[in-house]
Amino acid sequence: MKKVLTILLSVFTLACSQAGTAQPFNVETIATFEEPWAMAFLPDDRLLVSEKKGHVRIVSLDGTMHGEVAGLPDVDYGRQGGFGDVVLHPDFASNGLLYISYVEGAPGGTRGAVVARGLLALSDEGATLSDMEVIWRQYPKVIGFGHYAHRIAFDDEGYLWITSGDRQKFTPAQDMQSNLGKIVRLHDDGSIPDDNPFIDYYKENAFVDDDGVYPEIWSLGHRNPLGITFDLEGRPWVAEMGPAGGDELNLIQRGANYGYPLVSNGNHYDGRDIPDHDTNPDFAAPAVWWTPTISPGNVMTYTGDLFSAWKGNLLIAGLSSQAIIRIEIDGDDAVEAERFEMGARIRSVAQGPDGAVWVLEDDRNDSQGRLLKLTPNN
Repeated sequence: MKKVLTILLSVFTLACSQAGTAQPFNVETIATFEEPWAMAFLPDDRLLVSEKKGHVRIVSLDGTMHGEVAGLPDVDYGRQGGFGDVVLHPDFASNGLLYISYVEGAPGGTRGAVVARGLLALSDEGATLSDMEVIWRQYPKVIGFGHYAHRIAFDDEGYLWITSGDRQKFTPAQDMQSNLGKIVRLHDDGSIPDDNPFIDYYKENAFVDDDGVYPEIWSLGHRNPLGITFDLEGRPWVAEMGPAGGDELNLIQRGANYGYPLVSNGNHYDGRDIPDHDTNPDFAAPAVWWTPTISPGNVMTYTGDLFSAWKGNLLIAGLSSQAIIRIEIDGDDAVEAERFEMGARIRSVAQGPDGAVWVLEDDRNDSQGRLLKLTPNN
């Protein structure tokens, strides 16, 4: 009953906050893609757009197509799986390193996400990725096609962060010898920082032949964390899909356990109850949660001047909600401040070089997903 009342209250409050609200931006269609997933802006004012079937297209900011990236690995495509994120190294201008995530198959029908990096050589007609090396893998590989997450982000100190979903297997999110259902922090070459929270525990308890993954874990108890960003103070925030209800925005704390599947503000899809977060304060509670769900696709921190009122806010891409959700942060607290209905499933949002907000629609029912540019309408 408590969850039902909370749902009704949240719907009423959100409806009231949105009544009569006009979008504060113009929407320009730049290009279309097949199942687009992620984007990254290049120093030459073009951008990379990844497609789930295994392509990375190159497009100028005016929509002119410039071919695609050659030298990409084969991907295990199907349902939620395929090609994922595409992120430039913070020193890309000098080292040319591009980081990608994708799903790879294995014997026995198992599969899992990986993160790899390579050297990107650009030309007017396209680009080539060479010297590829896989620097991280989901462990263990399992049967199924869901909850890979595999978003990539660099923080201001140059550490590499990876979100790893629970692969719809529930219990691995609490298993410290699995990196499923975790947030991972690494050096840019995939090696493990000495100051990660569980590294001393691992050194004290591991055997020589132990395959435990404790040292790479920064936090645990996550379900399907599909977005990661760093606020103006450099703190990581993660947006993740809950089960039937209970999508979350979490401020990620060192070594914290976010409780899934032991606690959640949603329930299992078959109707079985999951205890709410407030029943067990030992687990970190979300800063914001949503029922009905918003189905976050990714999350970004706005740092530009074009939308000056949004500076320091988070923007979440909403899939089932078909919206962009603006989040205001106050210390460790956060609140949904505004929701912009977009009329399509939104897979990704990113900030462009001039402060415009760029949006990727999700591809559904054989339609093309559009690349949109949002600019202020005043």
